Amino acid sequence: MPKSVVSELCMNFSIRIVKFYKYLTDEKKVFVLSKQLLRSGTSIGANVYEGEFAQSKADFVNKMSIALKEANETQYWLELLYKSEIIDEKAYISLDNDAKQITGTLVKIINSSKIK
Repeated sequence: MPKSVVSELCMNFSIRIVKFYKYLTDEKKVFVLSKQLLRSGTSIGANVYEGEFAQSKADFVNKMSIALKEANETQYWLELLYKSEIIDEKAYISLDNDAKQITGTLVKIINSSKIK
C-alpha cells in the first residue's frame, strides 16, 4: 500500500533532521540541543506512521495530535538554534518551512477527522 502524503513528508523531514543532527554534532559540536531536535523531529513521523494503524478514529486523532505537538516542539528547537546563532538563516528557513508544511497538513487531518 502506498504511503500517505503526510507520511512521505514526515519521512523526508526525518531524514533531513538526522543529517542535520550529524552536522550539528560533528561540525558545530552542539550536543544537547541537537539531541532535542533529533528526538522531536523524528517523532513526528513515528507518530504519523503509528496512526496509520490506529485502533479507532479517536486513537488516530490522538496520534496525529501528538505528531502535531512534536512538530511544534521541533519548530521551537529550530528557532532557538537560529536565534542562538548556531545555525544560519538559510538552514533555519528551509527546515522551518518543512516543519510548517507538516504542521499545516496535520492540522487539516485532525480537523477533518474530528468533523466526520
